[in-house]
Formats: sequence, structure tokens, C-alpha cells
Amino acid sequence: MSASEVVEVEGHIIDSLILAKLMDVILASGADYEVVSVDIGRTNTDVSMARLQVTAADEDALASLLVELQAHGANRVMSVDAELLAADREGVLPAGFYSTTNLPTAVRLGGRWVEVGNPEMDCGLVITPDGRARTVPMHRVRVGDMVVVGNDGIRVTPPSRPRGATPFEFMSSEVSSEKPKGLLVADVAARLRLHRTSGAKVLAVCGPAVVHTGAAPAIARMVREGWIDVLFAGNGFAAHDIESNVMGTSLGVSVRAGTAAEGGHANHLRVINEVRRYGSIAAAVEAGYIDGGVMYECVTKGVPFVLAGSIRDDGPLPDVYPDVVEAADAMRHLLPGVGVALMLASTLHAIATGNCLPSGVETYCVDINQAVVTKLADRGSHQALGIVTDVGLFVEGLCQELCVKQ
Repeated sequence: MSASEVVEVEGHIIDSLILAKLMDVILASGADYEVVSVDIGRTNTDVSMARLQVTAADEDALASLLVELQAHGANRVMSVDAELLAADREGVLPAGFYSTTNLPTAVRLGGRWVEVGNPEMDCGLVITPDGRARTVPMHRVRVGDMVVVGNDGIRVTPPSRPRGATPFEFMSSEVSSEKPKGLLVADVAARLRLHRTSGAKVLAVCGPAVVHTGAAPAIARMVREGWIDVLFAGNGFAAHDIESNVMGTSLGVSVRAGTAAEGGHANHLRVINEVRRYGSIAAAVEAGYIDGGVMYECVTKGVPFVLAGSIRDDGPLPDVYPDVVEAADAMRHLLPGVGVALMLASTLHAIATGNCLPSGVETYCVDINQAVVTKLADRGSHQALGIVTDVGLFVEGLCQELCVKQ
């Protein structure tokens, strides 16, 4: 027997194509819909609202579809209080737990809606003894935590494009390799200036290609002049940044001549070894071994950084978190206050960071490979906007806009 439910979505659902996406999701699942009502905002600041009656083959199919629709901001019209269940094991959520999105979320408790303080995807939703709602990664759940189970009593707000002048207001797609890069760079710089004025922090997530393409000096200058407030990277980025400043090479290739240095393949190992001898990057800076580069500027300017490790790391540098769970927690600790994120030539670190970011953080993913920026959005970072270009050219242009033309 078929089953149906009325869902409601509110926000900038027309210009962000959320309404069209919801309809596509319904039809792709084999279900059907009927537009019950739609109220379209008249101006850029007005929100729109639509109600759809969704009909699926049976209750199980409908329940599964409603979960998928809610991830895009469509909520059931009929709301009841959320169901809570106490966790009975450390690091284990109760069966049937509500899996969160990074969209603004509220949970209904005692007939009133309580906003979730730290939206993050792929977490559990815990209600504290004082009635607050917060997302909690699975590994941080404790015995007795009251966890939301099921999908009743949950309301999410759909994503929307930044209003006003944005570098993507004239683009019809989230990812493009055929748009004017100079204009994009200038407009991204304008967004960074706006965030700086509002007091929001700028996060840079850097892959090793930032160094290999010669863009690290521009990143270092942006750190030095206060345009980057937090840095996330891996062992590779930090090691090659230090290598390029101490040895003059990146992956053994001269950063000036572009030719392979004799024995250069071991240069990154030698600098890692020396930094390990000093005990930390900061100690190597203080001793004068590292006297330039991105990591040098982070240390001297007091810009916090998290270097997350992986199984392929050489060394690693002593500042690298070898435990990826600890690294993710360290990243979460630095995210409050971040208003914009620059994902620069990084796949795994960009996706990992995107998993932790609330949808309200403007996210620009710059990579020569279109699959990288597409994958970030596909993983649930709906706010991610992609620029397919050489990261070296992009960063050089951005630094020119921010540090030279200011």
C-alpha cells in the first residue's frame, strides 16, 4: 500500500535550485509528488516556501525518502517531539540514531524548537542535561548521553547562495573550468575582505601542490599580512614548505631553476629529520633552522595549524597528529569563528575539513582536477563552490589582490 507525507521547504529555494533538486530526488527514488502550495519571494532578501505531498510505494520507502529529502532541507509538516535514548556504551551511538547534516538544525523538545549549536555532518545529536542540543562525533559519545533517535522532531534549513555580490552570482553551475579566472580571483578577494571586516576567520586547507606550483610564498605573505587565521594541512605540505626554504627544492626539484637537484629526492627527509632533532617546527624556527615559508610565518605570527597524518607520511614531522581521530578533534577545536574556507589543491584534507564545517561557512575549493571539487560537494558540503584552475596561478592572483592592491 502506498504511503504519503507532506514536506515543507523554506529559504532561497528557487535561485539555489533546492526545489528542483528535491523534485529530482523524489522522482529518482521511484516516488511521486504533488505541489500543495508555493510562495515565491519577490526580492533577493525574501524567502520562498513550498509544500509537497510525497507519495512512495510503502512506509519503508517513504521513510527512506524523507531522510534523503531532509538532508536538502525539506522537513515534515507534522512535527512531534524528538525521541531520545541513552547511550549504553562508550563511543557507540544507540541503534537508529539520527545522523546529522551540516545544515542549520533544530530539534523539538517539550513542544519547542531548540537550535543545534554546532552543525556538523555524520554525527549524533546529543541533548545535554541543561537542554542544549549539540552534535557529537561517534567516538566522543559517553555512557548516559541522551541521543536523538529516528527522524521525528528534527528541522533543518536548506543551503543558499551568499546574498549580494559573490563570485558565483553569474555562474549557473557549482563547478566550472570555463569562467573568467581573473574576475573570480578579484571577487573571492572581495569576499575575504568582507569577512575580515566582520571579524570572521579565514581558514586555508593546503595540499603539497601549493608548494610544488610555487604558490607557497604567496600563502606565506597572506599569513604574514593577516589574511589567513587558521591552517590545516598534512605532513607533505609542511615538509615540502620547509624543504623549499631550507634546501631550495620541492620534491627535490629546484624552486628557482625547475631542475632536479643532485640527491634531491632525499631533501624532504633531511629537513624532516632535522626538525625532529629540534623537537618541533616552532623550536626549529626559534633556533634559526627555518627562517621563511608558510610554517615559519604561522609560528612567528601565532597562526594555529593542524597537520593531520596519514599512512604514507615520511617521518613524520613532530607536529603531525599520527592519530587521525585526534587530528579531527584538533581541527574541530579551531573551527569556531571561521567564516570562509579556502581548499587549495587538497583532496582528502579538503573533504575531511568539509565534513566538519557547518554549511554557513563559505567554502571555495580550488583544484586543477574537476573531480576533486565535485567530490567535495557530493560528500555533503553543499556550500562548496569550485574553481577549476592551477592553484599556483590562483593563489598568486589572490595574494596580489589582497596584499598588493589593498
